[in-house]
Amino acid sequence: MRKIALLLGLLLALAACGSSKFQSYHGPEVTRILVYKAERKMYLMHGTKALKAYDVGLGFAPQGHKTREGDGRTPEGEYKIDRRNPNSQFHLSLGISYPNNNDRAYAKKLGVSPGGDIFIHGRPKRYRKAPDDWTAGCIAVTNREMQEIYAMVKNGTPISVYK
Repeated sequence: MRKIALLLGLLLALAACGSSKFQSYHGPEVTRILVYKAERKMYLMHGTKALKAYDVGLGFAPQGHKTREGDGRTPEGEYKIDRRNPNSQFHLSLGISYPNNNDRAYAKKLGVSPGGDIFIHGRPKRYRKAPDDWTAGCIAVTNREMQEIYAMVKNGTPISVYK
């Protein structure tokens, strides 16, 4: 009986060790991320092949391209994954290089700040019951999906965001 209890304890300890939010990925390289806002879909691509597809949440005002800080829109255009935040308040996050030079020039012409801090991130508990489009302009997935994405996507990966 004592051996069974020890074995169960060991198995529970091993299971707890495997619950890390950091995963390993050894598959094909993600060469591009495609986001289709109207469809609320994101694809991790290897060349022309979709490796993974995800349903996404967007900014609370999802129609149109982000033009200014606080507009609640998710940017549209060509960007790169430019940073990682393993300690994000949104579980894990990958930074998107918004604003680019065109975004900054347009905002300057309007006399406004283009904003920034646009990420692909998870969905913490306090936002689990929020509407589908709840972010300030980011791209949101489940925490479990974010763990997978965080492992698969490298800094420098291009991301294209379409209407």
